[in-house]
Amino acid sequence: MRIGIVILPDQRWAESKGRWRQADEWGFDHAWTYDHLGWRDLVDGPWFDSMGTLTAAATVTERIRLGTLVASPNFRHPAAFTRQITTLDDVSDGRLLLGLGAGGIGFDSAVLGGETLPPRQRVDRFAEFTELLDLILREDGTTWRGEWFAAVDARNNPGCVQRPRVPFVVAANGPRSMRLAARFGQGWVTTGTDAEDVQGWWDTVSALSARMDRTLAEAGRDPATLDRYLSLDAAPLFSLSSAQFFADQVGRAADLGFTDVVTHWPRASSWYAGDEAVLEDVATRLLPELRG
Repeated sequence: MRIGIVILPDQRWAESKGRWRQADEWGFDHAWTYDHLGWRDLVDGPWFDSMGTLTAAATVTERIRLGTLVASPNFRHPAAFTRQITTLDDVSDGRLLLGLGAGGIGFDSAVLGGETLPPRQRVDRFAEFTELLDLILREDGTTWRGEWFAAVDARNNPGCVQRPRVPFVVAANGPRSMRLAARFGQGWVTTGTDAEDVQGWWDTVSALSARMDRTLAEAGRDPATLDRYLSLDAAPLFSLSSAQFFADQVGRAADLGFTDVVTHWPRASSWYAGDEAVLEDVATRLLPELRG
């Protein structure tokens, strides 16, 4: 089991860089940040760009993989985004994991003044976004015209350090997005779906895992070729509420066939509120055992 941690981009770098360095030193396998222009009630507080944050993180870490959880077409265009991706993959010496998702409603979908798309159209746009991004990252000089995006001789030179491109970790709960994960993803990430209690949430995760099994079978893809990521903190209880609870959640994820889990760096209040002492206990005492 590989274990990752999300560090929200809500602190100035002078404060935040110690967290990224510490996650690397503790031995977490991957570290992520959110790719939003603003997020929920934190939109009124400090918030920083994901790609700039991850590039800075690459310069103060050595081995940990770095990723977006998740980038979306709400405000990204594949041609421009390719340049940021190849830059970050180069600066990190091939440590980038690119989490991709359809994008929800909220600040990101409203701040540019566009209409709020219904779910079907968001998935339509995501499918085109993913296919075009895959193409530009693989081939230098892409011309494309679709319903949502266009590109004329889009370049990727010199390309990614990781060949043929950076790994895509595709966020998917629905059938169409799961088919995108099966087609383009080196990884699949899920948050489960809303539930009133922890057991109910795990029931949704189990159902989604079974759905992905069926999707891979229908696509003729070997399940062993797709890493499976679970965001533990979509559950009704914060995964780092105690070290024992965290260990239990990791065990349950492993039993369902997940290869990777992701928790969040505890914050003082609001989202992912918790005690950093629990994180330190997990990292120094339990992490080697859980990863093993």
